[in-house]
Amino acid sequence: MKILAPIVAALLAVTSLHAADAPKKLLVVTTTTGFRHSSIPTAEKILAQLGAESGAFTVDLVQQPPNQPAKPKPGASADEQAAYQTAEAAWTDSLKAVLRKLSPDSLKNYDGVVFASTTGDLPLPDPQGFLDWIKAGHAFIGIHAASDTFHGWPPYIDMLGGEFKRHGRQVPVDCLVQDPSNPAVAQLGQSFHINQEEIYQFKNYDPTKVHDLLILDKHPETGAAGHFAVSWCKAYGQGRVFYTSLGHREDLWDTDPAIKDRKNTPDISKAYQQHVLGGIEWALGITPAAH
Repeated sequence: MKILAPIVAALLAVTSLHAADAPKKLLVVTTTTGFRHSSIPTAEKILAQLGAESGAFTVDLVQQPPNQPAKPKPGASADEQAAYQTAEAAWTDSLKAVLRKLSPDSLKNYDGVVFASTTGDLPLPDPQGFLDWIKAGHAFIGIHAASDTFHGWPPYIDMLGGEFKRHGRQVPVDCLVQDPSNPAVAQLGQSFHINQEEIYQFKNYDPTKVHDLLILDKHPETGAAGHFAVSWCKAYGQGRVFYTSLGHREDLWDTDPAIKDRKNTPDISKAYQQHVLGGIEWALGITPAAH
């Protein structure tokens, strides 16, 4: 037995080492009940690609159920309205079914959750349980329209750090790096130039309650001087939250030069991918930073 003890101890040490090195598990949610971005399939593809190439995490998807009924046109008959309500109720049941992966029991299998351009009020199985799970020491990554989600649920907005207010036309921007020690922006230098992107403006955002990573010092439409948030991170209990408002356009996500109507160069796309990857790794605790 005395001879076996060191062997068992060594095996346990190796097992623990491999467990620490194992990829983290991310649940990527792309369901919507409001506006649905055309870039969502591209985001799903690139997030899985970033996880596979980095070896840092694996991706499990929560995707939109098919056959969501279209709202009746103005002047629709009572029968058409009734048919829509029946179809909508059935589709909502399908949405609730796929979102069961965000139940507290299911979340035990994951290290973090990504909301990639989710919109509207998602029928989570246990909303408070979801927030409690993040607060207990897990990662939440919000991308683009994650801030256009749960407008009527203040605790979610408090967790995220800001709420979508509006956007104007797509414009070129120079996003200023606020913390070069954070892996989400460390590779961007002093600023991140984007040839064209949809830029969000926020309400219920307090710069003293988040750690800004990217900002604009000019209004994206008027050019007036000010502080305009683009990306930030924050603690939420023992959990970590990373949010970037960037990610509307397919050609910001994907380096494929054949993308139709491409405005952003593949190099800009590569920089955006590293921004997202760095934010995910920070939120998962893989890559440390000062904040």
